[in-house]
Amino acid sequence: MEEYPTGFRFYPTEEELISFYLHNQLHGLKQDKIHRVIPVLHIYDTEPWNLPQLAGELCREDREQWFFFAPLREREARGGRPSRSMATGYWKATGSPGYVYSSDNKVIGVKKSMVFYVGKAPTGRKTQWKLNEYRAIELSPTKPNSTSSNISIPKLRYEFTLCRVYVVSGSSRAFDRRPPKAMAGETTIQGGNDTAISGGGGCGDASSSGVVAANVGSSHQWETATLEGPIWDWEQLDWL
Repeated sequence: MEEYPTGFRFYPTEEELISFYLHNQLHGLKQDKIHRVIPVLHIYDTEPWNLPQLAGELCREDREQWFFFAPLREREARGGRPSRSMATGYWKATGSPGYVYSSDNKVIGVKKSMVFYVGKAPTGRKTQWKLNEYRAIELSPTKPNSTSSNISIPKLRYEFTLCRVYVVSGSSRAFDRRPPKAMAGETTIQGGNDTAISGGGGCGDASSSGVVAANVGSSHQWETATLEGPIWDWEQLDWL
């Protein structure tokens, strides 16, 4: 990752965030280069307005969004519930969690969106700070005693999450203005009527006009497999 000229902006798609940056972090690859744009930080110990100055050196001057790798906390590693609260406020999940799809319509991760509230739950005051938290899904080899030899089991990775922090400004931001082609493969959230809506630009509030996924009815890469571990335990909304 060479030095970038004046005017450089880091606006990756959700597919790039998970397939390249998060996967390389999980496997310990390209660490020195990647951490220049996405550093490792326990972001839930820091108020969101203090996060921009802690961003990667190549993104520290950005005024729209900042990225961090959040390592698994010791409490969660021991089986405890995640905590997203601090002295001044707390992060609260908003909306429904959703899968993130690749450009070839394969599920590559899970995303949930949060809003920061100032004060104590449940009476805190909502702020303009938002966060998208991504976890990668990888296919692990089947067990030796499996009856099928060609089915890989999808597994949700917990060691690191990739977090996108941004402020709702009410105006169009650069990562919302990317060409439609660049937004292919963004998060798709399954609704109760099996419709799928993709968020433009990869942010929770990125666009008010949804794009119906072209291949909603197509089968996914683990059609006959079951995700290892209860994915929605991580997504419960009452974990404050």
